Amino acid sequence: MAKNFTVSLAEIIKETMLETVCLPAKPDEIMIVSADVNRPGLQLGGYFDYFDSTRIQVLGKSEIGFLEDLSAEIRTVRIEDFVSRQPPAIIVCRNLDLIPELRKCCVRYNVPLLKSQDSTSSFMATLIAFLNVQLAPRITRHGVFVEVYGEGILLVGDSGVGKSETAIELIKRGHRLIADDAVEIRRVSSKTLVGSAPNNIRHFIELRGIGIVNARRIFGMGSVKITEKIDMVIQLEQWDNNKVYDRMGLDNEITEILNIRVPMVTIPVKPGRNLAIIIEVAAMNNRQKKMGYNAAQELMHNLGMDAQEPASFEVKLDWNRA
Repeated sequence: MAKNFTVSLAEIIKETMLETVCLPAKPDEIMIVSADVNRPGLQLGGYFDYFDSTRIQVLGKSEIGFLEDLSAEIRTVRIEDFVSRQPPAIIVCRNLDLIPELRKCCVRYNVPLLKSQDSTSSFMATLIAFLNVQLAPRITRHGVFVEVYGEGILLVGDSGVGKSETAIELIKRGHRLIADDAVEIRRVSSKTLVGSAPNNIRHFIELRGIGIVNARRIFGMGSVKITEKIDMVIQLEQWDNNKVYDRMGLDNEITEILNIRVPMVTIPVKPGRNLAIIIEVAAMNNRQKKMGYNAAQELMHNLGMDAQEPASFEVKLDWNRA
């Protein structure tokens, strides 16, 4: 069963620089569970079908203006009907003046009331982006995650195959480390995966025979990064003479992580192969493919051979393995 994640109201206040009007409890004890945000125009009009009380409610100029146009008696009824459903927080944007009935009801029903100076659309965009990251479905998997020429490359493979050593070589060549050994992968949208390192091992990297080193302190701030989008997965494996490896690149190898399809290549490892340079080329080639250029197809065309659209096949890695 999927795990539900939470984020505290204190983190939201810090991220979006909210002004506190009233809080029924400490903000770090108030947990938000939904990444969805609601503007309650219909609810203030009396329609509560499909209303989700777990969403943060955002009031802008339209909602406040609508309430101000109501008679005092109706306004009180509408506000109480809305606040009594106890949403996790109500936020008023544009630094608008608070309606007294709204403040009183929030105090009565123990609903957090906050204010933002940002415009409603701008604030909601910031809040939704933050919630999508903090509440995203996630898994933590063994691997090394690096940024190479702006491409997020996730290196996977058996222990001892050379992932960390390759990452060190890439760092020395000017690329950046995001995570070593444990990579936390979050699905922040229906098309995007973001990888990062757990806080307690961030910037550390293990080299057999040397031990643990801090990449940021040895190579400088420019050698590390906190998060990056996962653009490609590279599977490193020991060279198998009995296995036929792709030599043309016409086939598109795909793996699936958290129900999102990600391009993948398998690179065999043996003495004498410079993995760092190979991964650099793989990153640049992946970017070219995203921009619509495939070198293998052009070569086949130049040779007068049938360069049909390359087939795609999936590689099932056990991403859900404990």
